[in-house]
Amino acid sequence: MKRARAICYFGLALIPLFSSQVFAVEVAPRISDREIIEKLARLEEGQNTIRAEINGVKAEMKAGQNALQQQINDLKESTNKRFDILQWMFGIFITISLVILGFVLRMQWQMHGRQTQMETALETQKDELSFLKSLIEKLLPPKGVL
Repeated sequence: MKRARAICYFGLALIPLFSSQVFAVEVAPRISDREIIEKLARLEEGQNTIRAEINGVKAEMKAGQNALQQQINDLKESTNKRFDILQWMFGIFITISLVILGFVLRMQWQMHGRQTQMETALETQKDELSFLKSLIEKLLPPKGVL
């Protein structure tokens, strides 16, 4: 038992050595109202400065957005001009194609008319030639006679 008491006393004697952190706490100095007011004034000045910077950044962002919107509008206008030019070119191409197609169809129609006239003339000449051939054959003496 004496031994247990000795260990307890020894443990109690060591506690102040390990709890020395508690003794390291300092008492905070008192801050006067004047110091508080001065610090608040500095904080307000800092906030005003930050607000001014934020407003400047907002203005820069708006200017950037306006410039970007202007670029987008310029690109749209440029694209519209290109599409207008493309539409005109496509219209001209279609017009020229239709004119050429009309010319080709008219030429084909004329050629068909000429072909019909030639066929009629050849048919008439064929009949005349067959008549002349039969007439010549009738007028010629037979092959064995001459």
